[in-house]
Amino acid sequence: MNLLIVLLALFALVVVGIAVYLFTARSYNSADSVATSYDQWTEDGILEFYWGEHIHLGHYGSPPHRKDFLQAKYDFVHEMVAWGGLDKSPVGTTLLDVGCGFGGSSRVLAKDYGFSVTGVTISPKQVERAGELTPEGVDAQFKVDDAMALSYPDASFDVVWSVEAGPHMPDKAVFAKELMRVLKPGGILVLADWNQRDDRQTPLNIWERPVMRQLLDQWSHPAFASIEGFSEELAATGLVDGNVITSDWTRETLPSWLDSIWQGVARPAGLVKFGFSGLLKSLREVPTILLMRLAFGAGLCRFGMFRAQRADTPVKPQADTVNEIAQV
Repeated sequence: MNLLIVLLALFALVVVGIAVYLFTARSYNSADSVATSYDQWTEDGILEFYWGEHIHLGHYGSPPHRKDFLQAKYDFVHEMVAWGGLDKSPVGTTLLDVGCGFGGSSRVLAKDYGFSVTGVTISPKQVERAGELTPEGVDAQFKVDDAMALSYPDASFDVVWSVEAGPHMPDKAVFAKELMRVLKPGGILVLADWNQRDDRQTPLNIWERPVMRQLLDQWSHPAFASIEGFSEELAATGLVDGNVITSDWTRETLPSWLDSIWQGVARPAGLVKFGFSGLLKSLREVPTILLMRLAFGAGLCRFGMFRAQRADTPVKPQADTVNEIAQV
């Protein structure tokens, strides 16, 4: 009888937990909802404690192998620099980091490659924290800006860099146009993003639709683009010289999801630092992380890499040169 009561109580807790998870979603309403979510995640400090200065996935090698979670994030930045050909850029190259978070990538780009970096994010708290984490002498500055309407004039930067910001953008065509607009002629866009499978080719099935709905609603995402779709949006700006080059890094980044959950076990100091409320907040994110792992592992989502060069003059996109897949 006592065992039955315990089992019923556990079942009730699970039901309540699922209900709370589903009915307290942080769905996208506007840019303000994205800013509010990141302000909250920055203020409580939990995200930074477990994910470090880089709040993006890590690169685990090709083929993937075991690696420290935080080191994999630094490695991701270096791999992205090499893939985009940015390691050949001269010192002083101006770079705009769109969706800079706490400025982790910006600082690596400035310190290790000599870029003059400007990082922008919609979150005032992230800008504040990025400034606190940036030492004197590092050529990286941060400001609040909206990636859907960047405050910089045309042809302002040699390089535009963005990691995992795209899912927060409600209009991918506008996002693509802004990224290309602020590039100087001959400048390079290098972007990494979470992408959905191209549902024009293979529509989402009965289980994929509710999973994708949760991935959107829980982390303030209006929509995921597909790799093919966003490549087309970039080409359609008329500002791309030649082809948009893409690659799929799903395999290289996939271990990040379960590794991020393992951080809570491997680093129990977080429980002391943030207390019981911090534990609840951390557990609150676990279902979404597991759904992300499921989606990326099952082919519903893909980790897309994009490289595009700004044309000297506007061009008319050709149907047969919109997209070139480069598996590297």
